[in-house]
Amino acid sequence: MKRDRTRIANPIYDGAFKYLLADNRVARLFLSTIIGEQITKLIFRPTEYRADLEEKHLTVFRMDFTAGITLPDGSKKLVILEIQKAKFATDIMRFRRYLGSQYSSTDNLHEVNGHSQALPIVSIYFLGHPLENIESPVVKVVRQYQDASGNVLTGAREDFIESLTHDSYVVQIPRLKQRRQNDLECLLCLFDQSQKEPGDAHHMSIVEEDYPKRFQPVVRRLIKAASSVKVRNIMDVEDEVLGELEGLERQIAKKDAALQQKDAVIEQKDAALERKDEVIEQGQAALERKDAALERAIVALVASGLSEAQARSVVLE
Repeated sequence: MKRDRTRIANPIYDGAFKYLLADNRVARLFLSTIIGEQITKLIFRPTEYRADLEEKHLTVFRMDFTAGITLPDGSKKLVILEIQKAKFATDIMRFRRYLGSQYSSTDNLHEVNGHSQALPIVSIYFLGHPLENIESPVVKVVRQYQDASGNVLTGAREDFIESLTHDSYVVQIPRLKQRRQNDLECLLCLFDQSQKEPGDAHHMSIVEEDYPKRFQPVVRRLIKAASSVKVRNIMDVEDEVLGELEGLERQIAKKDAALQQKDAVIEQKDAALERKDEVIEQGQAALERKDAALERAIVALVASGLSEAQARSVVLE
């Protein structure tokens, strides 16, 4: 029996994802499912930039953003979430710079018993490309307190350690492949790019009944995003910006290849010059040995009774 399919906006696009998380209830549900903790309060602090594409003066949302969350026990954390559709050589350094800026920002402090305290950080990365050595679609890098003997220190938490280290979640979008082994993988199937509509990367086709009732607010939000003209326009600009970045990346790769080839040629020339210098040095050494032998022969002839001029004449003949 053929089941009805529903059109949703592709959440891998920053514009669609911003629209999804603009609903605070949906955002709390989405993030709490990823980190496995209930979120009672969430405040976003998005980072936006303007795409300078001549006639298109639209603000494009780049998924480098932070969300301050409050957990049921009253504790607070800072969530960093990034989506990276394409793989670029500069990705890791950009992630490190952004993470470093969040660690050093005074905005990420909160008051505890009258004292300023750094918010613990949780980072979430959605990657549009697979990692090389891990096939699991969701990777949780969770810290564990241990003593020097490797014994787990259960229940131990220190502000000093929590402020200087952090847990991470990495979602490999290409490896989702309709996996639904748990609630998290079920939710993340909304990012499975195999559901894209033919010839339309901006939209996906899903079966709503495949998603539990608790995730229906997320599905409905993406349905609304699919009909939003503003979201579609932002997606168009994202495609243009990404296309320009990919073109720039290809140019850089070609230049790097050309520089490497040039360096190889220079190294070959340097090696040839070194060999030439060695040959010249060997020739000079041979001439010096010859001159020394001639001098010894002259000295011997002079000692036998010849004059120096006669000895040189005999040797040179």
